[in-house]
Amino acid sequence: MNFSEALLSKAKKIQLINFDVDGVLTDGKIIYHSDGNEIKAFHVHDGAAIKLLMQYGLEIAVITGRSSEPVHRRVQELGIKHYYHGIKDKLTAFEDLKIKSGFKAEQIAHVGDDLPDLCLFREAGLAIGVPNGHPALIPDLDYTTQTAAGGGVAREIAELLLKSRNVWESITSPITNSK
Repeated sequence: MNFSEALLSKAKKIQLINFDVDGVLTDGKIIYHSDGNEIKAFHVHDGAAIKLLMQYGLEIAVITGRSSEPVHRRVQELGIKHYYHGIKDKLTAFEDLKIKSGFKAEQIAHVGDDLPDLCLFREAGLAIGVPNGHPALIPDLDYTTQTAAGGGVAREIAELLLKSRNVWESITSPITNSK
């Protein structure tokens, strides 16, 4: 994927990536099983990308408006350090995230898809949306992923952030056998 130099320069400053869940890490659908339990589908590529970002020293956060057992489980599986759920005021959670992480707003990227994310797009150092996000967000975005919500958005963001740090090529270059 090719990213502009201006975007890569902005991405290089990012130390923490904050994700919304529904409509970003999932396709936005909420499915209720007949027993009342909620079902969500997460893309394995996102999990691998989040682990890769953490391996390269970036921190991950989740600020989501809903509280959901499948999301709790996924956050725990991935070892995500900063987790805010059932949040009505995302900006207050973002302020707390800055304090707890020690990062300034310009060092934090936010990935979202809908109107409750607008305040974070305006505050964060890098605002990333998804192609099926609300059109009112477009003027505040630095980047819109090519990948649709729930389809591996974090993987595309990992490529952006790791390319900005000049490590992507070493990750993706073929391993050669020396004989």
